[in-house]
Amino acid sequence: MSTKDLMPSEAVIAAIQKDFELYESERLRAAGKVRWQLPLFFGLLIVVAVLLTLLFNELAAEQWFSQPHIVLYCATMAGAFLAYKLGMKPATDLQQSFRAHLLPVILGFVTDVTYRHGVRPISFARLPTEATGSFDREYFDDVISGTYEGFPFELYETHLTQKRTDTETLFKGVILAFQQARPFPGLLVATRRAGPVSQFFRDVFGGKLLEIQSGMPVLDGRYEFRTDHVDAARPLVSGDLARALQLLGETWRDEPVRVALHGDDGFLLLPSSKNFFELPDISAPLDHGKYIEKTVAEMAALLATAALVRKAGTAESSDTDAGVKSAE
Repeated sequence: MSTKDLMPSEAVIAAIQKDFELYESERLRAAGKVRWQLPLFFGLLIVVAVLLTLLFNELAAEQWFSQPHIVLYCATMAGAFLAYKLGMKPATDLQQSFRAHLLPVILGFVTDVTYRHGVRPISFARLPTEATGSFDREYFDDVISGTYEGFPFELYETHLTQKRTDTETLFKGVILAFQQARPFPGLLVATRRAGPVSQFFRDVFGGKLLEIQSGMPVLDGRYEFRTDHVDAARPLVSGDLARALQLLGETWRDEPVRVALHGDDGFLLLPSSKNFFELPDISAPLDHGKYIEKTVAEMAALLATAALVRKAGTAESSDTDAGVKSAE
C-alpha cells in the first residue's frame, strides 16, 4: 500500500485546516519570544559568570583551576543548558501540544492510535536487556501505540545510556514492540556482533544464552544470534528472519537493526539519530501538506518494517522479499 493510500481524506484535512492556521499564528508569537529570551537568558548567565569569576580570582589569587573555579565552570555549563531550555520553552511547548493534538488525526490509518510524550512505554518493562545491554538511564520522546494490520504495537523514540567513566550510549533510535503472530517458546535476540573482548567477558560473567548461526557468512559476521531455545530458534535464524535482517541491512544504513523475540512479545530496535515526526524549526513556516505526507510516510515505513519482522518470526512466511520491498 502506497503512502497516498494511507493519507487522511480531504474531509479530514479540511477539518484540521484551522488547526494549522492557528499553529501558524502561534508560531510567529513563539518565535518572537524565543528571539528575545535566548539572548536575555544567556546574557544574564554571562554577567553572573564573569562577576563570580572576578570574585573567585580575588579569593583564590587568580588560580584559574582552583576548586571554586572548577565548580563555577561546571555550574556555567549547566546554566547554559538551562538558559537554552528556558529560552526555547515557548517553541517546544507549542510544537509539543500541536503534535499531541494532530498526530492521532494524521495517523488515521492506525486503529485506536494514542500519542504520549516523555513517558515510559508500557512494553518497555518487557524488553529483554540482552537486546540493549545493561543501562542505568533511559529517555523517551514520542510514544505511539495502536493496531496495524491486525496486530497491536507500541512505538517509542528511546535513548538508553550507561554511566561509566563517560556516558556511553547503548541505544538511540526507535523501538517497535509488537504482539507476535506466534509466541516464541523462550528468548531469541539478534544483535550486532560484539568484539572478542566484550564477548569473552559477557560469556564468562553471566552469558546465559547460546549462540547459533544462520549459515550466511556475511550475516553471521555482522550479527550474533543468541537464544535459550535452540530448537525453536534454528528454523528462524536459518530462514526468513535471517533473510529479513539481511535485506533490512540494505535499507537501514545507520547501524544493524536488532530483534528480540520473547513469548508473545516481539521487539524491533532501529538505531537512528533522526527525530521522527518532528516539526520544522519554529522560525520556519509549516507546509501542512508536506508535513502530513512526511509523517504518514515515516510511520508507514516503520510499521511495515515491524510487520516484516513479525511475519518472518513465524518460520512459515514465504514472501519475505516482497515484505521488504513494501517496507522500502
